[in-house]
Amino acid sequence: MARNDGGLANLLKRMDAVKDAPRKNINKALLTSANELASAQQHLAPKQTGALERSIAVTPPGQSTPPYSQPGGSRVAGDFEVIVTAGDAQVRYSHLVEYGTSKSEAQPFFWPALRLLRKRLQNRINRAGKKAIKDAWKGVNGDV
Repeated sequence: MARNDGGLANLLKRMDAVKDAPRKNINKALLTSANELASAQQHLAPKQTGALERSIAVTPPGQSTPPYSQPGGSRVAGDFEVIVTAGDAQVRYSHLVEYGTSKSEAQPFFWPALRLLRKRLQNRINRAGKKAIKDAWKGVNGDV
């Protein structure tokens, strides 16, 4: 005798497909957003020698940030995390440029770029997550 569960089995199957969909597809959007942010920060960075501008780096998931980078120093990015840093072993003064010292004016470049682009970057990541969920939901039976 067939059991009529009112579509519960189909719903549970779809929920399982949707559960991990954003995590699998979000890294591309994260990397695109991080590269856009790094580019803006490089554009805003002071150009005296160009070393600070060149030290701005994007660290993809599972990789280690450069030693002495700001903010936070060297650490490994998580599975679904992309880190943008400024500074490295040769450029250990990025925070002094950003915030200034008693003898020099602040020349902010890192946080202004983030504040300028935050909404755009977040919207890109949100769209990627929503698309991944929608595609996973459709992929179970091919309908919406």
